[in-house]
Amino acid sequence: MAQMIKLVFADYRYIILAVAIFVGMLIPLSIISEFIFLEPYVIAHIPSGGEISFFLILVVSALSGLVLAMNVYRINAFRNSPKKKMGGGLFGSLIGAAAGACSCGPIGFAVISTFGAAGGIATAFLANYEIPIRLVAIAILAYTYYATVKSLAVECKINT
Repeated sequence: MAQMIKLVFADYRYIILAVAIFVGMLIPLSIISEFIFLEPYVIAHIPSGGEISFFLILVVSALSGLVLAMNVYRINAFRNSPKKKMGGGLFGSLIGAAAGACSCGPIGFAVISTFGAAGGIATAFLANYEIPIRLVAIAILAYTYYATVKSLAVECKINT
């Protein structure tokens, strides 16, 4: 697995892509989950008891950056390959990232007012099961990482 990471991230473009995805997910998820406040000043605060949720946001963001950068490498490297099964890894990473984005915060009030009772039920569900949903997202991203590494090992013919 370390060989695949070295192979992919030997090119600085994929490092930049992974960092951009990581930051691009971490900041909005932290704002939505109310770990970063933008008014009246930009303040970051992790309340007592919110450490696990923040850690899970970090893991989802890091895995998303890693997996998406590896899948972009895979798509670019094997674009003209006769095997055309490229969508599975990218689809799994997008599902995992979307599942990790569930959070209530201020968005919950907009959902409640827009969708009425159904919005309230959905908001309550997301608030109550935020950590298990993020754990499922991490599991999906971990499996996608494994499948991507396995696919790269087969396609690049590198023994891991």
